[in-house]
Amino acid sequence: MSTSARTLTHLDDLEAEAIHIFREVAAELERPVLLFSGGKDSIVLLRLAEKAFRPGKFPFPVMHIDTGHNFPEVLEFRDRRVRELDEHLIVASVQESIDKGRVVEETGPRASRNRLQTTTLLDAIEEHQFDAAIGGARRDEERARAKERIFSFRDDFGQWNPRVQRPELWNVYNARVRKGEHVRAFPISNWTELDVWQYVAREQLELPRIYFAHEREVFRRDGMLYACSDFVERMDGEEPFSASVRFRTVGDMTCTGGVVSDAVTIGEVVDEIAATRVTERGETRADDRFTEAAMEDRKRVGYF
Repeated sequence: MSTSARTLTHLDDLEAEAIHIFREVAAELERPVLLFSGGKDSIVLLRLAEKAFRPGKFPFPVMHIDTGHNFPEVLEFRDRRVRELDEHLIVASVQESIDKGRVVEETGPRASRNRLQTTTLLDAIEEHQFDAAIGGARRDEERARAKERIFSFRDDFGQWNPRVQRPELWNVYNARVRKGEHVRAFPISNWTELDVWQYVAREQLELPRIYFAHEREVFRRDGMLYACSDFVERMDGEEPFSASVRFRTVGDMTCTGGVVSDAVTIGEVVDEIAATRVTERGETRADDRFTEAAMEDRKRVGYF
């Protein structure tokens, strides 16, 4: 009886590359950490880490930079998922950074803690002496992230310089760092939003329910639909109304918008993403709209 080899798919290739990157980080760096927000990209990272290291435990802890203004559904999912995996979760708090005087909280209707995360992240990396932070950034999200290497070198101030990125020929990564420096590693850098959703479908991964259409009180600002919450001060004329929305990306509630949608299943979301021509950050993240180079400016000083 003859057997035929299974043809590798596009998702198989992406998965294999990501698992290779995870194992390279674990082999080359002494104290890595996996950044986990409870969002779809970091949920995919958890599955890839499982495939890279199970049945053993992860060779690194999991860390969330918590602004204190996150969607409650996502925080509940974060805690439950890490508990199910029996992994160690570190929560670095922006509120604690504010209380210690490390950052100053913004005020007013457009105030956001999103930009304050950088200091909290860098302080946590220094406190725990991490030499690598594994994140879920993808090149298709934004122009500045398209410049990023898979192993992104950060200096001893946590800063990123796109002009001194290291070559990565033939999937060979240079992970050498001096004391005080660290690397950001992005295993799904070459994935697209559609790839992520198709992988979620293939692996039957659970996501927070805000990724699927649901009725929610929202208000409109600058062409975006924001969830009504105690964290966002509305301006005159910003009247709340009920709409069927879902969120393409998870972040601080003060800068994350939803999209009108009736997609309640993974398959329906995949169809919706396949038809769109706007990235999730371009459509639903206000923090990327401050200037043409908003993301690059934040990354230069240590953002994710």
